[in-house]
Order: sequence, then C-alpha cells, then structure tokens
Amino acid sequence: MNVWYFSYDGKSTGPFDHARAMEQAAANPKGHVWRAGFTDWLPISEAAELSRTAGAAAVPPPASQRVPDDIEFKIYGSEMQFVEVILDSGESAIAEAGALMYKDQTVQLATIFGDGSVTGSNKGLIDKLFGAGKRILTGESLFTTLFTHTGTGKARVAFAAPYPGTILPVNLKDLGGRLICQKDSFLCAARGVSIGIHFQRRILTGLFGGEGFIMQKLEGDGLVFVHAGGVVVERDLGPGEALHVDTGCLVALQDSVDYDLQQVGGIRSILFGGEGLFLVTLRGPGRVWLQSLPFSRLAGRMLAAVPQRGGGGRDEGSILGPVGDILRGDR
Repeated sequence: MNVWYFSYDGKSTGPFDHARAMEQAAANPKGHVWRAGFTDWLPISEAAELSRTAGAAAVPPPASQRVPDDIEFKIYGSEMQFVEVILDSGESAIAEAGALMYKDQTVQLATIFGDGSVTGSNKGLIDKLFGAGKRILTGESLFTTLFTHTGTGKARVAFAAPYPGTILPVNLKDLGGRLICQKDSFLCAARGVSIGIHFQRRILTGLFGGEGFIMQKLEGDGLVFVHAGGVVVERDLGPGEALHVDTGCLVALQDSVDYDLQQVGGIRSILFGGEGLFLVTLRGPGRVWLQSLPFSRLAGRMLAAVPQRGGGGRDEGSILGPVGDILRGDR
C-alpha cells in the first residue's frame, strides 16, 4: 500500500494512506505530493492516482511502457560476490527474499506480491495474484522485497550471491528490453523491471535441456543483476552461428537465440563420456551467457563428499580410519 506525503508552501505533512490522500488532494489541490517510487515531488494535479476521475477501472501501463528507476551500483568480491545498489531519494530496487546483506537506515523495505513492476492503487488483486503465480512457476518465492530510499541524498542497500560465482549486471535496454535466463539466476533489479515466465515449446528441450519447460523472462529498460556459478563467459553469435553447450552451463540468452538439443554421440559416448544424453545447441543471432560451475554440479560434488552412514568420506578406505581423522584434526 502506498504512503503519501503532501507539501504546501514548503511545509510537508503526512504520512497518509491512499484513502486519506484522496481526500487531502480533493480538499486542497494547491500543493505537491510524493510517495515511494517518485523521483521528485509532483504537483497534486499531476498525480493521476489521486484524481477522483481515475476510477478503479484504470489500466496500468504495459511492461514495455514502464520506466524503471535509474540506479547506480558497485560489485564487490571475486568468488563470493555482493552488489551494492546506490539509490537516490524516492528510488527503489527489488530483490529475492533473503538476498539482503545490509542497508542504510533510510532504506525502507516492504514485502510485496510478484515483482512490484506495476505501481499504484489501480493494481487489483487478480493482477497481484497473477504476478505471484508466475514466480511460483519459476520455482521462486511468492514474494519479492522492495527497498525504497525515503530520505534525502543517496542511500545504499546490498544483496549477496547465494553461492560462489559471478554477479552479472545486465542493462535490458541494450538487449531490446528482454532477457531469458535460468530459473534461479535472478538476484535483484531496479524497480519497474518485470519478472515473468518463458515456456520451452519443444518437448525434448523441456525434458532434457537442463532448465525444464519454464525459464525466467526479465522485461523492461532497467538494470537487472543475474547470478551464475563460477566464471561467466559472454558470447555474441552471428546469424546461423551455432554453439554446443553442456545442459547445465547456460545462464541467459537473448530471445532471438534459438535453443535446441543435440544428442551427444553414439552409445559409447552416452554411457561412458560423462556428458549425459544431450548438449544444448544455441544458434544466433544474439548474445548468450555461460557459467563454468552450475549449482547442480557443485551440489553433486558436495553430496559425493558427505560421509556415508558408518563414517568415512573421501578417505573412508584409509587404513588409519578414525585415527587418521584425529591426526588431521577432523575430530
């Protein structure tokens, strides 16, 4: 729910909920108004949400017409990175639940349904549920967290990567306003970026492509931050140019890139090659991002190193057994 502040002759008053703000605007329209998401104070007459004629049936602008907040950022670290987002007064960022590392006192957080890409009181319950439902389909939480700078000057909020890897800043405006990425790669973004779903239409690609039938679709003109495992490499594919990739190493791609599967080889390669049944075939034109350490591969190695029942791990065949663990300081 939006919280409103009014200013008359340099003196501010508030906060007001939306109903009281409507009454205030009708009673005294000769002033200015501000709420989270505004970059500056607006004349009350220009705040369409407070107009009595706006009505509940007003339709919010499509994602392609929403203007995301123009945020600054800095990425710290190498293997375990975090991104610090710098907000001007009134600017907001959205992030996955649990991604927060730290924030300044003037940055207020609110838990919202969906991605918060549509603002205003005219967004109905059905729209909110639909936005939240898209996140469930991509394997994410029902909620995202909105961080808004409510003070003056600049404020900082930082978000940490969930596992070792690379945080990749991507300006959607440079990619035609859309990016397709793996389900769990989104970390944070400027408010106004829409987080949707992308369906794989090919059955084999959905079953064996490593990403399933549903991927994330990020739309807008602002900055998004995508997290990948290990080192990230970026490739620009020309028209018709093809690249074969392990099914777990694809992070993101432009929607102009064709995504298909190719069988690894003969029976011997399938059984003993260690690369599975298929490789992903990416065919240009467009840009793709690849990761050197998929989380599934990292998790598999960690599980393989977990001691089995009865003790023992990597050296469980050692003749020293528990005595060796003591000597190494493991116990």
